Amino acid sequence: MSESRSDFDKYLIPTYAPAPFIPVRGKGSTVFDQQDKDYIDFVGGIAVNALGHSHPAVKEALVSQAEKLCHMGNGYTNEPVLALAKQLVKHTFADKVFFCNSGAEANEAALKLARKFANDNFGKQKNEVISFEKSFHGRTLFTVSAGGQPKYSEDFAPLPKGIKHAPFNDLEAVAELINENTCAVIVEPIQGEGGVIPATTEFLKGLRVLCDKHNAMLIFDEIQTGVGRTGALYSYMQYGVTPDLLSTAKALGGGFPIGAILTTDKFAGAFSPGSHGTTYGGNPLASAVAGKVLSIIAEPKFLAEVGRKHDFFIQQLEAINARFSVFKSLRSAGLLIGCELTEAHQGKAKAITNIAAEEGALVLIAGPNVLRFAPALNISDEEMQRGLARLEVAIKRYLEA
Repeated sequence: MSESRSDFDKYLIPTYAPAPFIPVRGKGSTVFDQQDKDYIDFVGGIAVNALGHSHPAVKEALVSQAEKLCHMGNGYTNEPVLALAKQLVKHTFADKVFFCNSGAEANEAALKLARKFANDNFGKQKNEVISFEKSFHGRTLFTVSAGGQPKYSEDFAPLPKGIKHAPFNDLEAVAELINENTCAVIVEPIQGEGGVIPATTEFLKGLRVLCDKHNAMLIFDEIQTGVGRTGALYSYMQYGVTPDLLSTAKALGGGFPIGAILTTDKFAGAFSPGSHGTTYGGNPLASAVAGKVLSIIAEPKFLAEVGRKHDFFIQQLEAINARFSVFKSLRSAGLLIGCELTEAHQGKAKAITNIAAEEGALVLIAGPNVLRFAPALNISDEEMQRGLARLEVAIKRYLEA
């Protein structure tokens, strides 16, 4: 192939700043570039590749469905989407599911459903949304406005109105904002882009009480935490707090684009034919792949392994920090892990991940001060050891530079 990194600058709109190398193939949690250099993948497609690269069962599901029916459009239904909906209802609080293509679309649908339900049942004045500082809910104009990071929204004004932001984990602040005009509170059980910051159980339970009191929908954004990431199928199960609506995407397709919202019969009826839709949502290919991914990850033994791997990962990171003292704190749930840098290394997260990539370990950031890990949930012990050893070399190089 003649494609090179320079082709990105020549042909693509510059919404990203990709790495200087181009990955071309992967197996498990190891990927290879055009020069056949191998990298241990702790990025996981940003919490997408839950079963790693080239998983045989996922490949078989994709190829098998591609030989039957790829796409029809939503004037028709199909067998894979019906089977996937049944799986999600079986394994969660939900009665009904709506499928789309991404996390942003799922959150867009969630917020639209909340406003529609409130309008139908309480009147047009009940349209306000409460979100949280440092949150991230997607890149559509509505979801980027709901997100609590102005750097992602300020260049696209005028923004949708009626959205308020409270400090995360501050129940008193929410109590001051919520009122009879609030239609929804949207929250990530763990803020991923915001720095891998878990909500407290008391905070989420308090939001449930406030939403019930004010007839507001409680929306859990589980785009990043869902489908086994935290060691449960969905994070709400570990908190013991059931939302009214849950958004899911990323790992649901294991690499194939798909998103969904899950809700109960009480709220689902606010959408009727023509009130919302999507051309590709719930197409047979995506649904067949997601059904296979979900069937593998939902197994109790698989989810228990996520917890074991979390413990191993944290032990190794603590050992690295004992030698180099670069991390102020480690925050984690399952295989979503954030390492906040000490004051002396603030703003250097990207520099460290760049060196790590040179050493053959792919690591995310969550803002300028946090290294983020979201590897495949089935990453092998050997790959974890190799990747963390490479990270250790990278940190040593960074400190010596």
